[in-house]
Amino acid sequence: MTSDLLVCGSGPAGRALAHRALAKGLSVTVIDPQPQRRWPATYAAWADELPDWTAAHTIAAAIDRPVAWTTRRVEIDRRYVVFDTTALQDSLDLTGARLIPGRVAEIVRAGRSGGNGNDLPSVRLESGQVLPAGRIIDARGVARAPARAEQTAFGVVVARDRWPDDDTLFMDWRDDNGAAPGEPRSFLYTVPLGPDTVLLEETCLAGRPALEPKDLRERLTRRLRARGLELTGAEPVERVRFPVQGGRPRPGMFGAAGAFTHPATGYSVATALRTADQVLLGESPWTPGARGVRVLRLAGLRALLALEPADLPVFFDRFFELPIPLQRAYLSGRDDLPGTVHAMSALFAALPWRLRARLARSVTGPG
Repeated sequence: MTSDLLVCGSGPAGRALAHRALAKGLSVTVIDPQPQRRWPATYAAWADELPDWTAAHTIAAAIDRPVAWTTRRVEIDRRYVVFDTTALQDSLDLTGARLIPGRVAEIVRAGRSGGNGNDLPSVRLESGQVLPAGRIIDARGVARAPARAEQTAFGVVVARDRWPDDDTLFMDWRDDNGAAPGEPRSFLYTVPLGPDTVLLEETCLAGRPALEPKDLRERLTRRLRARGLELTGAEPVERVRFPVQGGRPRPGMFGAAGAFTHPATGYSVATALRTADQVLLGESPWTPGARGVRVLRLAGLRALLALEPADLPVFFDRFFELPIPLQRAYLSGRDDLPGTVHAMSALFAALPWRLRARLARSVTGPG
């Protein structure tokens, strides 16, 4: 059987694309080593990033003014939502799709000899099976590599009444995690997972190499102890590790594999949800503006990697002083080239001279 669409990968991006294709009446095949595997991570997004078709019951918590601790406490006037991961996965229903457990060995584009007896693109599995389809999308994510900067995190889930802080902390750079002054910085991320539980996560935003999860676990333990919470060791654990760069902005690639990951934040799920219909219509998500924004975001990643550990709170202090439209442009405007230029220019102008010089060297030097 030849499907209209074959999706490689059933993570959030691949599943969203397959789900929307089914909703449009297309026949769909999904290939993944474990297509029914439950997603272990917690996903969140800015509410204004989500498409209208996002099911309301997939939102575990919504926060109108999340907080950032930089050199001071800052409230961000932008609604932030945390997904119920299980509900999100189930809402992207794949009933009617053909789910094939397996690993992709090769994607053969149309016009090459794929052994399928026609000019359709096809996928060859490691088992040797060849599957042609009208269209093939690679949504398998990005593999780790030493040259790629990564985001890492270690978190625990605790009962809400064990955590005394009512703030949802988008990032908390305070230095009570026991790290020495010259060591790479990490921040605390705390979000409700519903009315009864909260995720407390020590996060390395981006590093090459990034901080190891075991080091983040030690930092989280020390930080929480300093704030009056002693972990028992029985708390559910979340580990995070993925590249924040990589992927290729080209047709046939989607999600992180298609370079949707924001290099300076690691966010990609909302972008995949928002662009799924556009891609299914045959429109490219990589407009000239989007390609320009990607270049600037990669420059932003180089800037973050170049900062001294002590300068990161100062950098984000100035960022969160920007007007919300400029913050939104940089964080979410993936094809808003004028807005991204304006945001980055305003941030650069607001930084101390010593940071400007360092950032200028990092951005204009070799990538």
